Amino acid sequence: MVLTDDELKYINEVLGREPNELELGMMDVMFSEHCSYKSSRPILKNFPTDGPDVILGPGDDAGIVNLTDEYALAIGMESHNHPSAVEPYGGAGTGIGGIVRDIISMGARPVVLLDALRFGHMSDQRSKYIFDYVVKGISDYGNRIGVPTVGGEIEFDDNFQYNPMVNVVCAGLVKKDEIVYGSAPIVGDVYLLMGGTTGRDGIHGVTFASEELTSNSEIEDRPAVQVADPFTKKRVMEATYELLETLDIHGVKDLGGGGLTCCLSEMADKGGNGSLIDLNKIPLREENMTPYEIMLSESQERMVFAISPEDVEKASEICEKHDLSHAVIGEIIDKREFIIKDGDEEICHAPNILFTDAPIIEREAKAPEKIIKDIEIPETNPQEALLALLASENITSKKWVYSQYDHEVQLRTIVKPGDDAAVIKVDDETSFTIGTDCNSTHVLLDPYNGAAGAVLESINNAISMGARPIALVDCLNFGNPEKPEVFWQFKEAISGMSDVANKFETAFISGNVSFYNETEGVTVNPSPIVGTVGVVDNAHIKTLTLKEKGDALLIIGNTYPELDGSQYYKEIHEVVQGYPPKIRLEENYNVSMMIQKLIQEYNDDITAVHDISKGGLVTALALMCIKSDKAVTANIANIPEGETLTRDEKLFSESNSRFLITVKSDKVSQIEEVLKENNVAYAIIGEVTEENFIVTDSNDELINIEIEKLVEANTSTIENQMA
Repeated sequence: MVLTDDELKYINEVLGREPNELELGMMDVMFSEHCSYKSSRPILKNFPTDGPDVILGPGDDAGIVNLTDEYALAIGMESHNHPSAVEPYGGAGTGIGGIVRDIISMGARPVVLLDALRFGHMSDQRSKYIFDYVVKGISDYGNRIGVPTVGGEIEFDDNFQYNPMVNVVCAGLVKKDEIVYGSAPIVGDVYLLMGGTTGRDGIHGVTFASEELTSNSEIEDRPAVQVADPFTKKRVMEATYELLETLDIHGVKDLGGGGLTCCLSEMADKGGNGSLIDLNKIPLREENMTPYEIMLSESQERMVFAISPEDVEKASEICEKHDLSHAVIGEIIDKREFIIKDGDEEICHAPNILFTDAPIIEREAKAPEKIIKDIEIPETNPQEALLALLASENITSKKWVYSQYDHEVQLRTIVKPGDDAAVIKVDDETSFTIGTDCNSTHVLLDPYNGAAGAVLESINNAISMGARPIALVDCLNFGNPEKPEVFWQFKEAISGMSDVANKFETAFISGNVSFYNETEGVTVNPSPIVGTVGVVDNAHIKTLTLKEKGDALLIIGNTYPELDGSQYYKEIHEVVQGYPPKIRLEENYNVSMMIQKLIQEYNDDITAVHDISKGGLVTALALMCIKSDKAVTANIANIPEGETLTRDEKLFSESNSRFLITVKSDKVSQIEEVLKENNVAYAIIGEVTEENFIVTDSNDELINIEIEKLVEANTSTIENQMA
């Protein structure tokens, strides 16, 4: 049980008596960190959640943002970390199932999935096993329900060996006049439960997700992992759409964490009403289930609809047509109470507030002691360092992963996995971009700047594709919030993320907090994963692929001596300490907005765009060459310097808001004029060629290598490990 003594006292005071076993179990679930956000709620209030494009911010199953005159986008992001650590295939699959249901609940049709993943190094056999089966779980579920997995990102680090991160995003299109909400607003309506039957799987899944793992979790906590059923999910999807199209549905919510307890209490609370539930009406798939098990079960593929009693017969016909279990399990009442009957016996009668408004816990936050050792970094051969970076687990091509996903089903994917973001078609004129980002090492070293950098990187990836960023989603993965150092990381991260989001006037419309990502003292690197949605005119879509020989190559934005936390230090020199790249908000914003302006005004003349991130300038250049099978000749001598740089800093620094663009040779002077007028740092550093990848520093040749060797280095690491 996760209830504290103070919480038990509060429950007794509000209830006016001691709760019975069922009530106590239900409140235990709803007071869990996963459901109540009792530690994070006060901090999350710092996020901007409203804006000109926002239709619905946080608080429902998904956020909704405007795309076109006709369509909006529903989007959500969830974690399934603990289940995936215990049972990676099922844990990842049910993570996909849950986030897809969230989108369906808003009346939207899911059109994309993304996965942001963290694992231990593949040299560890258990980590490799978890990696393999998480990918299989995501692939099998998404492919079977016909929703394309179009993007995401993966990091490998020792800190994730026992606690993998499995964060999933789903987005769906919905006509603005067909949006529905997770509410029960009309007294006298009934609750229709539809979909899979209720079993004993997943009981206490949310409390399991709200405590640290142990070395015995793989055995002891396996029953808390839900069982995925993508074939039932497909029928549930189609039945839901038919119900929404045929009847006047007043509210819809899926059954995820907390099962019926969470779903029914939240629907009633949002509608300002209460619930009267008949336990005997709930379809079960196992015999002799107790009320406790029924109300806490997290069996998958279940939905609840708030409908008029007059519509029950028609709704039943639709459910039977799709061969789905269904039943009216209760009604909406005018008292804000949660009442459950077992036959004539009242087995739960409590104020709804006890299920939906757990008391806040004021956590202590304390900055950890920062230790920086005096380590001498030797000079390395730039070409050897580049090849090692391209082959490193965190930069290597993830094609082995995304080739298992059907990313073209539904025929909307315009830009496929492997670019700065995916691009998904809405109609003949408009598309949206979507991607996820976070450098967990940067956040570990400096939560404020690292988390702010995650938001900035995600926004910049949308801008790189030609889009205007319109909304943010997040999944905030941290350790035990009861530890002051962990809660300090969380507070600092939210502060940095909020500052960047406010500056770009881009709201957080949905998200998730995942605490207790620890196993016996090993805490994960804090990982606030950020997803950005951008809207783009189909005529302005950009990619990182080099186009024509002779196109000029420009770098835009200042480089600073910021190698701490870089992949260069981590992979080549095995050093992780110091301070990661700083956020320079005004400068970063001006550079990002300049890229957006250039694409809008010189669309036909800008042939490729790519932002610089992990591995720095030279790695970004190499990846552009690998992607396009073309080469560049670049001279880094005169790149814009925020401060005086060494050779390695020019090559591998990971300073924020820097872009590489290629421009038609006869238009370079016009682009230069705009950059100068707006006082944005830039340099012309080379051109697109068809020969070797060549990088010089003044007259010193640093790298001269065939593209084939770059490709070989970048596309064999995962393949060799997983062979």
